[in-house]
Amino acid sequence: MQVGAREGDTVRVHYKGRLDDGSVFDTSEGQDPLEFTIGALQVIQGFEQAVLGMSVGDTKIQRIPVEEAYGERQDDLIFEVPRSAMQDGEDLTVGDLVQIHLPDGQTASMSVAAMNDDTMTLDANHPLAGKNLTFDLELVQIVHS
Repeated sequence: MQVGAREGDTVRVHYKGRLDDGSVFDTSEGQDPLEFTIGALQVIQGFEQAVLGMSVGDTKIQRIPVEEAYGERQDDLIFEVPRSAMQDGEDLTVGDLVQIHLPDGQTASMSVAAMNDDTMTLDANHPLAGKNLTFDLELVQIVHS
């Protein structure tokens, strides 16, 4: 009897991620399948839930709403900083990713959302925040725990 993927299992999944407009934002096509452990919070909640119960060889299309993906965009994660505060401020353009050193010693990735001569606007929201995601999934392997 074949048992579907369950919490604690390490699984290997081929996927193609699409936005509501049909554009592909990520895929494992031509690469090794994505490997993760169900329940270990290594992928977004909706992706993990979609794989639960699947058996090796199963395929499905799963739409994941914003709440189970990267959440809504948050205005409090958008910051305006003086360009002079950025070491590489002269070489940056809108859309670039920058690593910011936080006061607690950690770093955070932010994208440059806008800039003028004096300031730049940095956005710490995940690029897929506020978007529903649809995944074509194929379960390739299960290592039962």
